[in-house]
Amino acid sequence: MAWLSTPAHHRWLEAETDRLWEFGRASRVAGGGFARLDDVGRPAPGPLELWITCRATHVYALAHLAGRPGAAALVDHGLASLSGPFHDDEHGGWFAEVEPDGAPRATTKAAYPHAFVVLAASSATAAGRPGARALLDEALAAQDCWFWDDAAGMVVEEWDRTFTTLDAYRGVNANMHTVEAYLAAADVTGDRVWLDRALRVVERVVHVLARGNDWRIPEHFDAGWQPDLEYNADTPAHPFRPYGATIGHWFEWARLTLHTRAALTARGDVAPTWLLDDAAALFDAAVREGWAVDGTPGFVYTVDWQGQPVVRERMHWVAAEAVAAAAALHAATGDARYEALYTQWWDYVGEHVLDRAGGSWWHELGPDNRVSRTVWAGKADLYHAVQATLIPRLPLTPALAPALAAGLLD
Repeated sequence: MAWLSTPAHHRWLEAETDRLWEFGRASRVAGGGFARLDDVGRPAPGPLELWITCRATHVYALAHLAGRPGAAALVDHGLASLSGPFHDDEHGGWFAEVEPDGAPRATTKAAYPHAFVVLAASSATAAGRPGARALLDEALAAQDCWFWDDAAGMVVEEWDRTFTTLDAYRGVNANMHTVEAYLAAADVTGDRVWLDRALRVVERVVHVLARGNDWRIPEHFDAGWQPDLEYNADTPAHPFRPYGATIGHWFEWARLTLHTRAALTARGDVAPTWLLDDAAALFDAAVREGWAVDGTPGFVYTVDWQGQPVVRERMHWVAAEAVAAAAALHAATGDARYEALYTQWWDYVGEHVLDRAGGSWWHELGPDNRVSRTVWAGKADLYHAVQATLIPRLPLTPALAPALAAGLLD
C-alpha cells in the first residue's frame, strides 16, 4: 500500500490535522498566552510558558495559512502575548514563564523557548499577520546578540534576566529547535545567514557528534562543549534534559538534516553528500535501538551509551517525529522501505496514541501502551502531532509556513 501517495490517506491526514487544531483552541488564555491542556482539552492551572505560547502561535499560523476560519485571531493573540506579558521591556528577550496575571515568574532567557519565538514569528510573518515581521526581526537580533556562538557553530543555552551571566550548561535540544527556526527564518527573510548557521549546527551534531558516537547523540555538554555523558543519571526521565540518548531526537535530527539538504539544493548549492547518508544512518539507528526493543510496539524514550533502553515510556512526540522522518526520507530517496515503516507507525499511532474520545493524542504511554503520566500529564500542546500530519503532504523545502503560503499543500 502506497499511503504517502494515496489521496484517501491524505484526506485522513487533513481530517486529523483539523481534529487537532480544534482541540487546541481552548488553550487560549484571555489575559495573554496559551496554557497547557489537560486530558479533555481544558486549560491546566499554573504559570504560562513561553515555549507553549510560541508553539501554539506557530500551529495556528499554519491553520490560518491552510484556510481555517478563526485561526488568525489565535495567531494575533499569540503575537500580542509575545509583545506583551512575555516580553522583557527592560532587558530584552522573553521571559520563560509568566503568571496568569502577566507577572514574570521565571525570568531566565533560554535558547530553547527563544528558538520557538523565531519559529512563531516566522510562521506568523508567512501568514501575513500584523506585527509579525517586527517581532521576527527582534527575535533574530536576540539570536545574533546573545545566543549564537560563532566559534562553536552552535547556540549557548541560558542567560539570567539581564543577559549578564551565562549558565555553563550547553545542550543539543535547544540547538535542534534552533535549526528548525533558522530554516524557517531563512525562507521568510531571504537572508542566507540563517541557512548557513543551520548547516553548521547540523554538521556538528549529526556529522561529528552522532557519527562519532555510533549515532547515539550526546545531549549534554559543559561550557567548553565537552560531553557530559552522565548528566541527569539520577533523573533519567527528565522531560527536556533526560539522561542518555533520546531516540525521538535522532528522528528529528534526521528530518532536519534532510530539510537543510533540500534548502541548499533549492538555492542552487551542491549539498554535501553526507547530509543524506547521515540522515539515513541516524534514522536506521533510531529504528534499531528504539522501536519495539522490549518486545512491545512503540518507541522507548531513551537508551544508554550501549544502546540499551533506560526510560521505556512511549512519548507521543517520538512517534510523531518517526512518521515525519520516514516521510522525509521517502521524499528524498523514493525507497519503499521508508513508506512501509511510515505505514506501520501510523497504524501504531492509530491504535494506541490517538484519543478518539477525548481528543488529541495521549502524550505518554507506558511500556504496555496504556496511558501513563510519569513525565507528561495531560496533553500539553499540538506542535509535534500537527507537524506529523502536514510534513507528509508538503515538500522538504521551504519550511511549513512558507510552503503553505506558497500553496504547496497537496
